[in-house]
Amino acid sequence: MNKILVIAEHMAGVVNTSTHKSVACALLIPDAEVDVAVLAADDKAAMHAAKLAGVKSVINVTRNEFTEFVASTAAPAIAELAANYTHVFAPSTTFGKDVLPRVAALLGVGQLSDIMIVNGSHSFVRPIYAGNALVHIDADPAKKLLATVRIASFQPVTETGDATIETANITASLPTHTRFVERSSADNAGPDLQSATRVVSGGRALGSAENFQLIYKLAKQLGAAVGASRAAVDAGYAANDLQVGQTGKIIAPDLYIAVGISGAIQHLTGIKDARTIVAINKDSEAPIFEVADIGLVGDLFTLLPELQKQLGG
Repeated sequence: MNKILVIAEHMAGVVNTSTHKSVACALLIPDAEVDVAVLAADDKAAMHAAKLAGVKSVINVTRNEFTEFVASTAAPAIAELAANYTHVFAPSTTFGKDVLPRVAALLGVGQLSDIMIVNGSHSFVRPIYAGNALVHIDADPAKKLLATVRIASFQPVTETGDATIETANITASLPTHTRFVERSSADNAGPDLQSATRVVSGGRALGSAENFQLIYKLAKQLGAAVGASRAAVDAGYAANDLQVGQTGKIIAPDLYIAVGISGAIQHLTGIKDARTIVAINKDSEAPIFEVADIGLVGDLFTLLPELQKQLGG
């Protein structure tokens, strides 16, 4: 029996879709028994996690220290929970990349990153060289396996489960050298970029932060998340947490609209798993058109207002 613990990413009592996808990956492990660990200040997220199909139990850790998730505070608690498990998974998001290496260090084991294919209980495939090559990894079955899951590679489990919720009491000392200060987000914040089914991204061709508001308007009209190329972020048009690509977020929406983005390989790495890619660019030779399912060649300042008009905006 392979006992797998998935660390839940959640906010305001709602479990992020990244956790659904991590559970989907865990269920592919042969002879798997999957539990989900929820560290929070109340039971809301645990109740949501109990709905995830395929989950046997939700390990609920409620402490005031987890009102806001701080990786350095949570890591010792997760390391203690990991004692009875052969595998510990977390999504390969900012959340998972922050907390799981700390847990691995506390347990004295290595960490496998970005699982995209499961071949066996300790046999996996992960991307390297910005996704241009895949490497087969065989982990040591004698050691506890900690890994992050490349969420762009898995479909989320449904919320048709009915897992039991077990309360866990942590005895580990939780450090206080790192503390939560405040949370801030863009005024035009919409759906979460890494889990959104629709994403509209803008590039350097927008020309200014003011013009980048066109991207926000289109995204709002479509109920989409907002993304940006590295060039747009570096130019100050968009916040760093909106960056899509090799050094930003890897996403796999059903619809990805790239506006004024040329399509450098670093950006394409972040969107290669998108189901449908729409490109808007005045340069007909832009690399983005090589991967686009639909391409519009023209001035974005002309095309976007027309597109919004056609959408009823």
